[in-house]
Amino acid sequence: MTETALMFDLTPTEEESMTREVMHRFAREEMAPNARDADEAAALATGFLDKTAELGLNFMPVPDKLGGVGGGHKPISNTLLTEDLAQGDMSMALAILAPLAVINTVMKWGSESQQALVAATLLQDTFVAAGIALMEPGIACDAENLATTAHQQDDGSWLLSGKKSLVPFGPEAKLLLVFANAVSSGGESLGTRGFLLDNFTVACDFEKEAYMGLRPLPLYCLSLNDVPVSGDAVLSDDFKLQHFLGLSRIATAALAVGTCQAVLDYVKDYVNQRVAFGEPISNRQSVAFMVADMATELEGLRLMVYRAASQAEQGLDFTRTSYLAHRQAIKVGMKTGTDGVQLLGGHGFTREHPVELWYRNLRALQVLSGMAIV
Repeated sequence: MTETALMFDLTPTEEESMTREVMHRFAREEMAPNARDADEAAALATGFLDKTAELGLNFMPVPDKLGGVGGGHKPISNTLLTEDLAQGDMSMALAILAPLAVINTVMKWGSESQQALVAATLLQDTFVAAGIALMEPGIACDAENLATTAHQQDDGSWLLSGKKSLVPFGPEAKLLLVFANAVSSGGESLGTRGFLLDNFTVACDFEKEAYMGLRPLPLYCLSLNDVPVSGDAVLSDDFKLQHFLGLSRIATAALAVGTCQAVLDYVKDYVNQRVAFGEPISNRQSVAFMVADMATELEGLRLMVYRAASQAEQGLDFTRTSYLAHRQAIKVGMKTGTDGVQLLGGHGFTREHPVELWYRNLRALQVLSGMAIV
């Protein structure tokens, strides 16, 4: 391998730079100023999601022949835009990215008819809700051994049964990609497979869920009671669960990077402006070192995420790097959120400042599997 091939270049392409500029502006002008009101109301502002349609994110990975831009699957670009949107607000970012997660998954592992359905449904001038249902209620959810089952019938159709949690948009979604433990008509285990649902029957029951964080994001518990699904709804046999989970872990880690950057930017200004005993509190080494540690750990996490995304885009095995980035994101996210609240002292406990909001959202990093993918 040549020395040039070993170089690690983080310089964004011209297209990535332009996209980041748009994402930064949208996060700064449309997301961050409205995050507190959305959190208090536990609902996204009216018209917000339609504004996100103007970003054109859903069109990027879809082929020209289906009405998209034809950009293809680009994990690096997806990672960057996920980070930038999360810097505005994690809840809003997840709402924006939920349909894109369905698109990215189906464009990679779906049949031609499924890709056509996704393109016709989600490529619109206004926001169309869609989401992935992977997580299940309980202490832990093992994606390789889901409690939700899909039993194949003799005619090739399927019956889905089980419960899902953290389902974005729930009954408002036009498309849901539901993952289940598939069993063939002969009783053979087929492993975890995805099923694209576009017509929700009376056998699907939704119940609104509420959490300490991600309050504006509409999340539901989905109960499946022998829901009939056609045979052509299942993703192709080429579907690779670990590949899917790796892309989801990178997305979750990118959400952590963006949110932690928002925390760091805020507390850095706060400690420089907050005066105690006649001087800014940043003059005290204990405060300055804590902020420096936050910046150092965040930059390390960012490089881990970019490395995993780069390996994914190059077609290399990124299972290990995505897992490590995800684990580090949970650790750094919790520490950054906690230290951010601590640095504000008594103000950190109040709702006057947004740090407690970011802290609550960062607590969700451990349960976001499958909600967004890069």
